Amino acid sequence: MTICSSRCPNAPEPKAVYTCSRCGYGIFEGDSFYDGPEGYVCECCIEEMSSKEFMEMIGEQMKTAEREAIA
Repeated sequence: MTICSSRCPNAPEPKAVYTCSRCGYGIFEGDSFYDGPEGYVCECCIEEMSSKEFMEMIGEQMKTAEREAIA
């Protein structure tokens, strides 16, 4: 073949579409990711985050329940 099949060991490495701002690895065509104000975050990094870290990344905070004062 003029251009190697992707299965060929001589085929060039695929080029990343984006780079994850947390781990620095490539985000490739077909990968899921988050496009946030501080950059792209790959699905693997999101899966490793705690719920608190994820909420902070998307600019949200957990709220604390409090009873309203009765006047």
